[in-house]
Amino acid sequence: MTTRPLRLALIVASTRQGRFGEAVGRWAACLARDRPEYAIDVIDLADLALPADLSGSADVRDFAERIGAADAFLIVTCEYNHGYPASLKLAVDSVREEWAAKPVGFVCYGGVAGGLRAVEQLRQIFAELHAVTMRDTVSFHFPHTRIAPDGRVDDPAIAESAETAARTLFDRLAWWGTALRDARSALPYAPVT
Repeated sequence: MTTRPLRLALIVASTRQGRFGEAVGRWAACLARDRPEYAIDVIDLADLALPADLSGSADVRDFAERIGAADAFLIVTCEYNHGYPASLKLAVDSVREEWAAKPVGFVCYGGVAGGLRAVEQLRQIFAELHAVTMRDTVSFHFPHTRIAPDGRVDDPAIAESAETAARTLFDRLAWWGTALRDARSALPYAPVT
């Protein structure tokens, strides 16, 4: 069994002007950094220029390398109109084999549904890419009233509940990340077609 930290790519999905994803991403990254089993790579899709034509772009190559190097993923996503943001779909579709045989967890946020409808759609997409999605999810309902821009959750009850859910999610990601990393080392996963 390997002992090096799992490379966790934390992807902040929203790219909209005035988005709230940065605050939720900061919250998730802060908790992830407290976990010794992870080495964190925060990938903010707002910092990339992923073109509609995905062939040959330097940002696409860089993104593919970072996704390929990751052992596990934590996607911080909002819910727009009962779905996930187009920026995330473009990013996911810009690479393929790099997602295979790796675990994906979600921290979501939105209105009444707290982003959970977006996550349900993403589970279908990641199944097609041969990734393993975690059942346990962290969900924030109406986060603008619950999370400060710097990622702090001021309400102690909400903070405790969210941190408990995050601990479970990080535990599951670590288990699956370690198991799948060891399995890929022992027997490479067949290319996704």
